Amino acid sequence: MSAQPRRFDGRVAIVTGASGGIGRSIAERLVAEGATVAGCDLEAPAWLAEAGHVARSCDVTREQSVDALVAEVAERFGRVDVLVNNAGLSISAPIAETSLAAWNQILAVNLTGVFLFCRAALPHMQAGADGEKAIVSVASVAGRRPEALIGPYCAAKAGVINFTKTAALELAPHGIRVNALAPDITITEGLMAVAPEGLDERVGLTVPMGRPGHV
Repeated sequence: MSAQPRRFDGRVAIVTGASGGIGRSIAERLVAEGATVAGCDLEAPAWLAEAGHVARSCDVTREQSVDALVAEVAERFGRVDVLVNNAGLSISAPIAETSLAAWNQILAVNLTGVFLFCRAALPHMQAGADGEKAIVSVASVAGRRPEALIGPYCAAKAGVINFTKTAALELAPHGIRVNALAPDITITEGLMAVAPEGLDERVGLTVPMGRPGHV
């Protein structure tokens, strides 16, 4: 087996929602390719600390919490090169049974958190340190192909996609690439906790290979 490429040697990356699922997989890959990774979640991702990287507790919906984490990373390492907005939340419920509190929380975690981290990281990404800079936000096919029973999540992920397009236009002159990923069904602990009935059947209808993704 060939050695893992070290594309991120000397680079500093922030990954939200890094405790498990897609976020942990992204953080693990960045570590394997040489990045210094600062990962956060509501509970600090202990695996990152054990690997000698930065693990912090952070509520992505709270401005003060986000600003403090980004400032700490920038001060400690002198740069921020990569931001991965992965933290996400969903519920499965009909619109008529969705509370305003649930709606607000899902939009806050999935969409407002992306805005807050982008805004906090930008001054440090524009500071002139050498190398490419990139922001990647994890959206969802649900942001482009709406699904019943997850209305707030669909709305939030559609917002992530469009905010990403806006940010890409605004930040391209500064040499910062901005992209979004839109995964289809990916089996994680978080998904299985809220998965609606009929998930297996939907995989067969919408995924060409007839099977979900795994991390």
